[in-house]
Amino acid sequence: MLGIFNKELVQPPQELNSPASLNSSLKPKLPNEILNHFISQSSDAFSIGFGDAMSLAYIPPEKTYSIHQRLFCGIDDIYCIFLGSLNNLSSLIRQYGLSKGTNEAMFVIEAYRTLRDRGPYPADQVLKDLDGSFGFVVYDNKARTVFAALGANEEIRLFWGIAADGSVVISDNLDVIKASCAKSYAPFPTGSMFHGQNGLMSFEHPKLKMKAMPRIDSEGVMCGANFKVDNQSRIHSMPRVGSEANWATWGSH
Repeated sequence: MLGIFNKELVQPPQELNSPASLNSSLKPKLPNEILNHFISQSSDAFSIGFGDAMSLAYIPPEKTYSIHQRLFCGIDDIYCIFLGSLNNLSSLIRQYGLSKGTNEAMFVIEAYRTLRDRGPYPADQVLKDLDGSFGFVVYDNKARTVFAALGANEEIRLFWGIAADGSVVISDNLDVIKASCAKSYAPFPTGSMFHGQNGLMSFEHPKLKMKAMPRIDSEGVMCGANFKVDNQSRIHSMPRVGSEANWATWGSH
């Protein structure tokens, strides 16, 4: 999977952008180059975009070497690419009053939409309720919001980086990220969620801040930082109730 989001849509951590990319023999690519490279890997690749704002691309699971399920869907101008599976999907479907044919990507969109519009629960609690191996990226075209999350069990891996024009690139394909972002990339931290405007936080430990840790690659060059929970610092307050505390706006208080 691949997501590319214009820098006006997202505010990535500054530490993700490595100055070493400027001196690297491999230069970061522009979004259209990244997208074209990705979809050239398979004649069955699918992509959707909204001008220069964002692009999502997807290759059907039978066309990849990944053992994990891959799903893509769009509902009411909200789009989701989901990797992995949820062990408790059936109970979540009942909890949210959804049809039995709902898959994981459809559930994430419905849960996101419910919480965006009227949900009483914060995003970290909703994600804690997901039992399984998962990673997903959601784009809400109406709210122009990007939301990404990665489960805590480390079975699914995501990577993110910075393109030549400052856009954020997210993919489960490390080779695509390396080719697209030069040295400005890093693993997406497990047990965490990212909101395009309000940043990165741990849903496993929502009261603790995320800390950027310097990362050196195999060539001894500084790359985009790893992000880990900082056990020495705490977030003093978390939004808990009402539409201000949902997946679309968390962290804005």
